Amino acid sequence: MTAKVARFLAEQQPATPCLVLDVDRVAENFRALTAALPLARIYYAVKANPAPQILSRLVGLNSSFDAASAEEVQACLDAGAAPGVISFGNTIKKVSAIRRAFAAGVSLFAFDSAEELEKLARHAPGSRVYCRIMVENAGADWPLSRKFGTTIESARGLMARAGEMGLDPYGLSFHVGSQQTDTASYEAAIGKVAMLFTDLRDSGVNIRMVNLGGGFPTRYRDEVPGIDAFGNAIMGAMTRHFGNNLPEMLIEPGRFIVGDAGVVCAEVVLVSRRDKNDPVRWVYLDIGRFGGLAETEGESIKYRITTAHDGGAAGPVAIAGPTCDGADIMYERSNYRLPLALQSGDRVELLSTGAYVTTYASQRFNGFAPLTEYYV
Repeated sequence: MTAKVARFLAEQQPATPCLVLDVDRVAENFRALTAALPLARIYYAVKANPAPQILSRLVGLNSSFDAASAEEVQACLDAGAAPGVISFGNTIKKVSAIRRAFAAGVSLFAFDSAEELEKLARHAPGSRVYCRIMVENAGADWPLSRKFGTTIESARGLMARAGEMGLDPYGLSFHVGSQQTDTASYEAAIGKVAMLFTDLRDSGVNIRMVNLGGGFPTRYRDEVPGIDAFGNAIMGAMTRHFGNNLPEMLIEPGRFIVGDAGVVCAEVVLVSRRDKNDPVRWVYLDIGRFGGLAETEGESIKYRITTAHDGGAAGPVAIAGPTCDGADIMYERSNYRLPLALQSGDRVELLSTGAYVTTYASQRFNGFAPLTEYYV
């Protein structure tokens, strides 16, 4: 929690649940990533947190943007971004969305299938396109490999066809999974993509770019490698495989840029035991999986939780949300321990919740309003 966020919570005592996010920390994280990978162009993954305050600050820092929808494209434009620095990075797009983005001046699109390539050739003629490759997501707390990407063999044919269809076969991309904690995953993916890149270039395809995706982690309960470790691993692998003839490099960070900039303040609704002899207490908060904590599915993302009673005696807990839905349980198997003094009405803070919380929040499921957002 930054000093600005702590001060806001202490002075304002906002109603819960709410997110308080320090936009200055967003800028600090952007600069840290720029220093770690100075040869890579940063395309902020808008889906992580599309708040106008964040987008406008990043525009001022000369960021580019990775948009997942026509609506996110428009949000970037509204924040002052030029269409030329926006990539439509979702490989699954409606024709109407392609047309809308192309009409707005966006000329960089992702694809991973022949069908999507045909849509782009018809509705975004002449655009730069890049093909997403399927890679392993080992080491990622939130894997992304099953839904996106194609094989090396398929990508080889698709990239050759792109030029024949009047598109610009600009590059290749991959994503090693969100909250990736193993630098070796990037090294392995770069080696896989580099072979295809070289084959395509040698066959006459005018390929110039490798998009390394995102995945750079923020710290939750466990320590993670620093951003410099990822920068060193990536540049070491790029140099090994490409030598001095490095392609253009793009990265699409989201979580790393905004994750540790935000804190969710929540209220304890109930603390109870299922049986008087059960050592595990159930702690119910006024925010849960449907209120924005969707990444606790499978107990994948494990947020740090602080309370006013920290330092006192603690015991094991299960942590759940407030809704009448049996799936609204965040943590039951992850060995969370909270103070024995914790009781109904207390406030708690969930740290590093600046990414993917506001946009995952449901619209009044069980009547609960989405959490309020404050940007300081």
